[in-house]
Amino acid sequence: MNGNFTYCNPTKLYFGRDALAGLGKELPKYGKNVLLVYGGGSVKRNGIYDKVVAILKACGKEIYEDGGVMPNPTIEKVKEGVARARAAKADLILAVGGGSVCDYAKAVSVSVFCEEDIWEKYFVRFEDVSCAVVPVGCVLTMVGTGSEMNGGSVITNHAQKLKIGHVFGENVYPKFSILNPEFTFTLPKYQMISGIYDIMSHILEQYFSGTDDNTSDYLAEGLLRSLIHSADIAVEDPLNYEARSNIMWTATWALNTLIAKGKTEDWMVHMLGQAVGAHTDATHGMTLSAVSIPYYRYILPYGVAKFARYAVNVWGVDPAGKSAETVAHEGLDRMQEWMRKIGLVMDLTALGATREMLDGLVDSTLIMDGGYKVLDRQDIRAVFEASF
Repeated sequence: MNGNFTYCNPTKLYFGRDALAGLGKELPKYGKNVLLVYGGGSVKRNGIYDKVVAILKACGKEIYEDGGVMPNPTIEKVKEGVARARAAKADLILAVGGGSVCDYAKAVSVSVFCEEDIWEKYFVRFEDVSCAVVPVGCVLTMVGTGSEMNGGSVITNHAQKLKIGHVFGENVYPKFSILNPEFTFTLPKYQMISGIYDIMSHILEQYFSGTDDNTSDYLAEGLLRSLIHSADIAVEDPLNYEARSNIMWTATWALNTLIAKGKTEDWMVHMLGQAVGAHTDATHGMTLSAVSIPYYRYILPYGVAKFARYAVNVWGVDPAGKSAETVAHEGLDRMQEWMRKIGLVMDLTALGATREMLDGLVDSTLIMDGGYKVLDRQDIRAVFEASF
């Protein structure tokens, strides 16, 4: 492994069918006022809301609600949440929902005591937090983002046609997260599949970088094989606890910074997908699936050896008698076939994007380094064109 690094992850996890019992253990550590954050109301329909509220009341908490968090939370909604948190004098923000709700809770948490323009400070200038932070806890109901064990927060600014993520430091990580795989069972199949690909993309964007022999890459390959195996089962049998629990656990380890250690990282698929999301408000994981194969084929010539390794170690391609480039392309062929089989979106048209949006999509894409090729605006346009 190359480079030097420090690893610390302060989030405490409670995992399994009885995980919600952990909430009662954690709540006494915080003050009386809790801002309960959730999405469009599914947590009320499936009974999770009632279970959480019962525990909050049993622990003597004063509950203030902030519902209606959208799948791609907006800066306007964040400002609304900040006002609610201030009015409540919140001692804890409890996010009950998927990754968007957790991301939103973190954005609110760093903004309650911030006197600056939060969009400019955190999502334009990417500055560190320089004020007190309201602690966050999560009760997860959808898997994919890994937001339950990291400092990431992705927020959309529709006026500027931008969707930007800020990865905050360990002081912003959730203090605890409740992971009960059964809480994901009522998720619509489209959302489940989208989350599965978000997990895969997180792993790949850390994997496709560097050329050294790195333990992190071996971990990534194992996570990918587990994800593919369990996803195949879950697509056919969404109530299979073993498969759904493996997917949930893989999602957490895909983006809790472990497999990034000792590596550079390539987050261009997310930059491309987030630009699509800013223009279409499409489901996050599907924006990633629509651009991934075109992007990886575009950069493959610059990282042939790693793509060939991926083909062999993850997709089982037999390399005998073949060039590394042939093996690499065969691996992407198998990946594409699998993506179609489980029902992922494979082109931008299906997400409501049009070729007339091309200039805007290019302009909305942040350029990241760290991968095998740093894209310029012409490269970005080529990838988007290949994604229609």
